[in-house]
Amino acid sequence: SQEAILRLQNPEEGYWCGPIFGDTTIDSDTIMLLNFLGRGSSVKVRRLANHLLNMQNADGGWPIYKNGPSEVSATVKAYWALKFAGHAPHEPRLEAARKRIKALGGIHKTNTYTKFYLALFGQYDWRGVPTIPPEIMLFPNWFYFNLYEMSAWTRSIVVPLSIVWAFQPAIPCPANATIGELFPDSRRHIPLSEAVAPHSFVSWTTFFLMWDSWLKAMEGSGGHWIRVWALRLAEDWLLERLQDSDGLGAIYPGIANTIMAMKCLGYPDTDPRLVAQLQELDRLEVPGEDHTRYQPSRSPVWDTAISMIALAESGLDPAHLALTQACQWTISKEIKIRGDWAYTNPSGPTGGWHFQFNNVFYPDVDDTAMVLLALRHVQLEEPNSRIREQSFLRGLNWLLSMQSVTGGWAAFDKENTKAILDKIPFADHNAMIDPPTSDVTARVLELLGYIGYDKSYSACAKAIAFLKAEQETDGSWYGRWGVNYIYGTWQALRGLAAIGEDMSRPCAQRGAAWLKSVQRPDGGWGETCETYHDASLKGKGPSTPAQTAWAIMGLMAAGVFDESVARGVEYLVSTQRPDGTWDETEFTGTGFPKVYYLEYTMYRNYFPLQALGNYRKALAQGRAQV
Repeated sequence: SQEAILRLQNPEEGYWCGPIFGDTTIDSDTIMLLNFLGRGSSVKVRRLANHLLNMQNADGGWPIYKNGPSEVSATVKAYWALKFAGHAPHEPRLEAARKRIKALGGIHKTNTYTKFYLALFGQYDWRGVPTIPPEIMLFPNWFYFNLYEMSAWTRSIVVPLSIVWAFQPAIPCPANATIGELFPDSRRHIPLSEAVAPHSFVSWTTFFLMWDSWLKAMEGSGGHWIRVWALRLAEDWLLERLQDSDGLGAIYPGIANTIMAMKCLGYPDTDPRLVAQLQELDRLEVPGEDHTRYQPSRSPVWDTAISMIALAESGLDPAHLALTQACQWTISKEIKIRGDWAYTNPSGPTGGWHFQFNNVFYPDVDDTAMVLLALRHVQLEEPNSRIREQSFLRGLNWLLSMQSVTGGWAAFDKENTKAILDKIPFADHNAMIDPPTSDVTARVLELLGYIGYDKSYSACAKAIAFLKAEQETDGSWYGRWGVNYIYGTWQALRGLAAIGEDMSRPCAQRGAAWLKSVQRPDGGWGETCETYHDASLKGKGPSTPAQTAWAIMGLMAAGVFDESVARGVEYLVSTQRPDGTWDETEFTGTGFPKVYYLEYTMYRNYFPLQALGNYRKALAQGRAQV
């Protein structure tokens, strides 16, 4: 397993970066975007269409995670993309897709961003699309509703879309790509009041629907200078955040929406800023033999930190060249400027790490905690050792400053918790805010315990209290950034153990008991993304190497070294491939719960290595049994 990880290291710079995949929606969006740009005849369209056909479910629809049920927005997008690619509606694949769309509630059940893209080509009426006005840029930061009360990823999606909304371009839709056959009647939209979740007459949803109606009625009225001012602020905000970044937010939606916004603003194809965004889009492409697909982002900092930890905890010499090279590369990615996080944490020091190669405006707590853990596992010589310590301290101070008043840590921002924003009509991506979570909080506790903090520190005591309050009645913890309760429970137990919590107490033992209760007959553990939709399915699903590794480490953190751990280890040993890797059939990463899930292709390899290394150490110490 160590050799398999080492083979994947970039030989020149020392980082690791495995592909990340999501569902087919961004591949469908790329076909739409190429047509938006007048490049509908690109060979990429046919190759993307081949991938879509490969991913179609037997019932005719497309899922939002591997082996999942068909979902209406993903299916409408794929259907439309295939028509762009030249597939005819009478083809059996498209006929099956139409039936599935009807069974899933029809085209009007699609989400905001699907309707937005359809409206660009005249395939959906703008009256049925939630308003995303650029005037949101005019709200001052002290105002109750302002840009920085939205999550970091929402800002990257919404700001460029607000520019597109202001122009509402009418892009000619090729005759072969019109989708009138998906509408049940002559209506080309339904009122937003019918599209949003059920709500009472007196509610925040009703309030925001009234505002949406007023904004639509005001469109084109009022002082033109206000719209011009708002657009200029949005453009300046966007351009500033493209500096030292792999695109806006370094995520696919931010990049794609920025490209469309630039075209709406009149940027010529030769403008270096537009060319740079198109190049960032190309960097997300992963070609196959007869198809191509796109990644939602790239994960070098994340993959490098976890690879370092797994290699070190499995016994690799801390002075090994692979670790020292990776350590120095990681230090080079430290953030030295103040980003969006500073709006809600103005007194916080500058520091931290991001997820991607370049994304300086958006360091995140999870990556920073994992990097700081990794940095402690490496032996460096001077002057690199001193440079590492200085970088470490800056990152630690930034991390501590990001703790919320509740004691927990969120991903990108501090106190980003106004739940009423979830009622805004365009908030149906289910991640409008960024509240503290158990998994991120527990990872910070793991770091703090590893470097000598204990429960006597106020920050730790508050975090422990937060974590205990978040525990489910059955003993598990919800996992926001990994699937799902196995992920959350593993991280919570590991964090509590590291900070010095008595793991014989009921809190830890209930968590361990839950993990044991969901072990599968084959000795492994598995859980599907469906648990975000139906919590009664928690802990149920085909065994995967990543989730099995998490469960093993969670049990050992709780002081459990019985037969369940031995069986889990045997599952990993028996399913390892001859080349030292593992196969994984499910998505085990989470983007937006209920909306977007992720396949981290390195999870299946470095987490099992870490678990096996922890188990071997426990054997050597006489704590575990074979």
